[in-house]
Amino acid sequence: MQMTVIGCGYVGLVTATCFAEMGNRVCCVDSNAKRVDALQHGVAPIFEPGIEPMIQTNQRAGRLTFSTELDTACARSEVIFIAVGTPPAADGAADISQVLAVAARLAACLEQPTVVVCKSTSPVGTACRVQSILDQHCQRRGLSWRHTVVSNPEFLKEGAAIDDFMRPDRIVLGCEDPHAEAVMRSLYEPFVRNHDRILSMSRRAAEMTKYAANTFLAARISYINEIASLCEQLGVDVEQVRKGIGSDQRIGHHFIYAGCGYGGSCFPKDIRALLHMADEQGMQLPILEAVEQRNQLQKTWPLRMLQRELGSLYGRTLAIWGLAFKPGTDDIRDAPSLVLLDALLAGGAQVRAFDPAASDNIAQRYPEAVKKGQLQLFQDPYAVLNNADALVLLTEWKQFRQPDFHLVAQRLRTPLLIDGRNQYDPQAMADLGLRHVGVGRQVAPPASPVLREVV
Repeated sequence: MQMTVIGCGYVGLVTATCFAEMGNRVCCVDSNAKRVDALQHGVAPIFEPGIEPMIQTNQRAGRLTFSTELDTACARSEVIFIAVGTPPAADGAADISQVLAVAARLAACLEQPTVVVCKSTSPVGTACRVQSILDQHCQRRGLSWRHTVVSNPEFLKEGAAIDDFMRPDRIVLGCEDPHAEAVMRSLYEPFVRNHDRILSMSRRAAEMTKYAANTFLAARISYINEIASLCEQLGVDVEQVRKGIGSDQRIGHHFIYAGCGYGGSCFPKDIRALLHMADEQGMQLPILEAVEQRNQLQKTWPLRMLQRELGSLYGRTLAIWGLAFKPGTDDIRDAPSLVLLDALLAGGAQVRAFDPAASDNIAQRYPEAVKKGQLQLFQDPYAVLNNADALVLLTEWKQFRQPDFHLVAQRLRTPLLIDGRNQYDPQAMADLGLRHVGVGRQVAPPASPVLREVV
């Protein structure tokens, strides 16, 4: 199938590459000439495991191309995906101006009936607005046919986006037209051959499904963090509670890990957008308001624990492992690390940090602190430990799961480990000479000295 994907960002690039992998001829269009030039040379603008080799393979096969020329790319396309950004506005609303601008461009350049797919996460009613823009143009031109608009929200996890697209849990199609639905089902059929996971519904329902899914998952995270806070006060280990409730099939184990809060481009933005949608309807969503408030409080947990253990942080040297909002990505949008770094740098602390992917983005955000040497970014996770007063784990990258704890304890000036992801066992850390502070976990007593028999 001949396709165009508009937007070479995270969603658009993954969408274009995976459809090309299945044999479709895909042109991915973006107005950013520098980004397109890099992609034409096989260099991805995003950090996503596996994406660059797939891009290069499909480029060589002639199935995947990149361009800045929207009109040319769309001329022969049977299906066009809109995957441009919908960033949050100051009031929390999703800014759909790029989506509507693309719709206007398409209305002017399309010369044949086309299936137009809204892939961008957009408020309820956006696909209908795109349909209206296209319909009005066709009517003005006196055309006897119309384009059909489909809402097809994405459910991709950063760091696992390729696998999510190739092996989807479900594919949601918001369709109002049988032909468009048939085209979309044909397009997605290779991804669901072993089991039909395609769900058809109205366009408005599809848009709402995306927001409801993300905000529900965010609510689970904030809920377990709220329980963890109470566990800390009651002397209960939240890890035991997590396993206890997770074994209930009605609850399950997903998204009930206590930690220092969620971040990224989806959960925070989508909660604010849904709250804004409710406000426009004269409604309040107190549960989601509480989810957002809990998460903002949770992001301050590492700082509060450092202050509790060390007192004033002025002049202290603090080591951080992990800066991205989650492992497998270089994305720092709304990351808990930003809350901690803002406070530490403003409070006069010295920060030494390591992240396998996100250091460049952090350096761009804090150029003055890097220039002054107050924030040092290292290529070696153990180098950040030298003479530090504490180690703070913020992102659970795999390489942090089984580090050399003897080396950690040896290099730290103060053997304090603030575990913002409950990665480690408190007693095991205590036995190694480290004071472990976890989320909703009790600090284990230091290991008892070994009594040797006197001969």
